Amino acid sequence: MEIIRKDNINRLSEKTGESLISIYLPTHRTGREVQQDPIRFKNKLDEAEQRLQMKGMRKPEIESLLKQARSLAAESNFWQHQSDGLVVFISRDFMEYFRLPIRFEELLIVSDRFHIKPMLPILSKNGHFYLLGLSQNLVRFFEGTLFNIDEIKLEEAPTSLQQALWFDDPERQLQYHTRSNTSGTSGTRPAIFHGQGVSEEDSKTNLLRFFQKVNDGVMEILAEEQAPLVLAGVDYLLPIYRNANSYPYVLKEGIQGNPDELSPEQLHQRAWVLVEPIFKAEQDNALEQYRALQGSNSPQASSELNSIIPAAFYGRVETLFVALGKQIWGTFNSQKSVLEVHREHMAGAQDLLDLAAVKTLSNGGEVYALDRENMPDEVLICAIFRYAY
Repeated sequence: MEIIRKDNINRLSEKTGESLISIYLPTHRTGREVQQDPIRFKNKLDEAEQRLQMKGMRKPEIESLLKQARSLAAESNFWQHQSDGLVVFISRDFMEYFRLPIRFEELLIVSDRFHIKPMLPILSKNGHFYLLGLSQNLVRFFEGTLFNIDEIKLEEAPTSLQQALWFDDPERQLQYHTRSNTSGTSGTRPAIFHGQGVSEEDSKTNLLRFFQKVNDGVMEILAEEQAPLVLAGVDYLLPIYRNANSYPYVLKEGIQGNPDELSPEQLHQRAWVLVEPIFKAEQDNALEQYRALQGSNSPQASSELNSIIPAAFYGRVETLFVALGKQIWGTFNSQKSVLEVHREHMAGAQDLLDLAAVKTLSNGGEVYALDRENMPDEVLICAIFRYAY
């Protein structure tokens, strides 16, 4: 599965054009419904074609724009390896997709900008975490949300202690050997690790070096992240990994036991027990801060769109709360700082809630994506500013 990062969001949000297509779909990992996922995707492409025709685009242009996406719809292997949700971004010069552990509602947006907001649970403060399963024989890395977790390949890390020692250095490679088959036939015998007689201290040293390499691979992915990381492993391994770790957001409490014996679903269930109280406490504290500022009529708190949009754009939003599944269409001229709100989607408009969230994230603010009923006073957007102005 793919990892969505802030640099992906920034790049997608900066893309502009006359006919940018954003498609969100719920997808399925197993079962009969897997066969329905490409059909729903084709239907969304047909709907996009109709909207483009209504905008006056000629049929050859539409066919060229949707060609790569229609090819994706026909790739049966692609649809056999899905997560909980699929998002596809289509423009004249590229197509990009992400399979993510989020249950999206079906959505098609054809606009001058890509629509980002449904992906916020992966990037926001409430519900996004990572999990690292550690054993001497297997290392597994996962990205999780409230709904599920997906395994992510660690491209730059060994997956076992034996692999780490083999590539560690010349001294370690001397502990391995291959020999020609003694029967005289062609081929070689498997490499053998001479581990007999290794002291407990040497064993801990080997594990530490192994985990240092794992940590390097993890940091390739998490370098700019602030999401919690849950460790899973037997009790004697976790302290050794913590000595190797350089990621500052590792939870003090981990999942005890051999993770090789647990399914992703079981790991998710046990990890969520650990991370949910953290997310809830952070979210409750942020909401309490907003309500306190609002109750005292502080200029640092606002639910006014015409205050929040410029503040988000210019990096003044410290914390943003935004409702999922809702849109407010309009435009913002950053040079003149002029905001216009439209009653419905029209040419040139974008979702202003989406804009506020993207700009807050790109400027280092925190975003909480909430259901409407969990928003303060059930507004669609509200914010805490870094300073009064």
